[in-house]
Amino acid sequence: MVREFRLINEKGQEFSLMDIKKAFLLTDPQGLGYKYNTEYQQLGNTFIENLRYIQQGQIIGTANFLEYDNYKTFVDFIENSRKLRFGYKIPYKNESVKEYFKDVNFQNITKTQKQINGIFVETVVFDCLSLWYEENTVIYTIEKVTNEIRWDFRWDSRFTDYDSRNLQYINQGHVEAPIYVEMDGHIVNPQIDLYVEGELYQTVKITTEIAEYEKFLYDTRENQFFIGKQNVDGTKKNLYSLDYIDFYNDNVIRLPKNKSCEIKLTSENDVLNAKLTIYPRYKAV
Repeated sequence: MVREFRLINEKGQEFSLMDIKKAFLLTDPQGLGYKYNTEYQQLGNTFIENLRYIQQGQIIGTANFLEYDNYKTFVDFIENSRKLRFGYKIPYKNESVKEYFKDVNFQNITKTQKQINGIFVETVVFDCLSLWYEENTVIYTIEKVTNEIRWDFRWDSRFTDYDSRNLQYINQGHVEAPIYVEMDGHIVNPQIDLYVEGELYQTVKITTEIAEYEKFLYDTRENQFFIGKQNVDGTKKNLYSLDYIDFYNDNVIRLPKNKSCEIKLTSENDVLNAKLTIYPRYKAV
């Protein structure tokens, strides 16, 4: 097994960074680690840290093209994408493979037309916009089988009654983990509760009715924070106002590190279908 790299855009389209024939092969990657910027104040012969923050990174590597047609294919992919994620699959010792993502901006690629052994070799640079993160998603549904739970990774989860869904999770990332929730209508006054170590820690309650075929959406990622609904035609309505929520409440749920957390999704009627994604974030992987 080898590590793998790819790009994914906001449409879910992919560009392989491992296929020299159809795309390009990324070699000699730099910037996969992390670095702090630290400022110190001198007190006599002692230096005291007074400011420390993680430095924005860059992923720099060598793009190996078999044909320059593939160079144009890469440029077209970049120009047809509004948002990019850099995917990084890592094979661990126990033979499990995990994929981590980082939001990136394309910065530049050279075009020297330099060839080494018949391969076009260029330098490509991406600016990093986020930490590394996982996408851990669980889907709840009772459409096919009563109390069915479907998930794409292993964790502890359990049902209570039909008007709520409970999930237990420990965030093993390096910072607090944002979440993304979808609840299918029809639901009345959806509510999200976060319990930490068995105690109620945070509640977000929205006073609204989500009709059948509409969705309630809740996203606490820093650059995508949203409380709202998705209409039947796919358009979205922002519900982050005094008409729908307690504006002075802490409405941003993020899971603290290394604590037993439980997320409970409820409404005043049955919660039949919901999707919850947790994004544990890592400074390095």
